[in-house]
Amino acid sequence: MKTRSGWSKLLLLGLLAAVPAFTQSSSDQTTTTTQTVKTKKKGRSAKGDVGSGAGDIGKGAAKGAGNAAKGVGEGAANLVTLHPIDAATSVGKGGVVAGKDVGVGATKGTGKIFKGIGRGIKHIF
Repeated sequence: MKTRSGWSKLLLLGLLAAVPAFTQSSSDQTTTTTQTVKTKKKGRSAKGDVGSGAGDIGKGAAKGAGNAAKGVGEGAANLVTLHPIDAATSVGKGGVVAGKDVGVGATKGTGKIFKGIGRGIKHIF
């Protein structure tokens, strides 16, 4: 009987030692849930698209005029220094770059204006 109660005491002591460790490890595993709220990004309005398109056309025209003036200025400087071929090249290059800038601005602006008009018509119906 002595061995039986010795083993039972040892088993009981082992269980008592294991219980606090078991409860401690399960209490460390707290879970927190976080919700992510997605906000819908508002797009630009129809009049905003039209205004932005007009601004793009204006920026393209201004940039083109600046490049044309730069080309003419460089051409005049080359002409004064008796470099007529370089003068013609500078004026031509300024004109080509100016045309590109005006074309890009007009294309971007027109696209935005049509997009705004389409949104406006869609809003009516």
